[in-house]
Amino acid sequence: MPMLVCTGAQLQCSFGASPSALAVPPAHQVMTGPPAATIMDNIPITNVPPFGMCSTESNPAVAAATAAAGGAMTPVPCMPVLTAPWTPGSPTVMIGNLPALNQTSMLTCSWGGVIQILSPGEFTVQVP
Repeated sequence: MPMLVCTGAQLQCSFGASPSALAVPPAHQVMTGPPAATIMDNIPITNVPPFGMCSTESNPAVAAATAAAGGAMTPVPCMPVLTAPWTPGSPTVMIGNLPALNQTSMLTCSWGGVIQILSPGEFTVQVP
């Protein structure tokens, strides 16, 4: 059974150069130590910080920088564009009427990157 995800969880984007840490506001009032996350904790910068440098040419900024460099791949600072919640989330555990975020959930960036959870931030609470 996967682990419940909370603030401090380590995230990685398939096109990002470095991992980042999930930030969850304590407003959920469910603490496993740090605040527990839901599938709606997907707001860029607020919940999901940038991943260093972005290296996908589907990102217009990367495409422009690469074109300006004569076709040599030129990464630019990452700015995640997230338009949908984490999926799939926990089918049975709810936090404030929203599915809890578990370690198998993923996010998709509009530029094509897949954001995965490397480490859940806590290792004591399992959720389906």
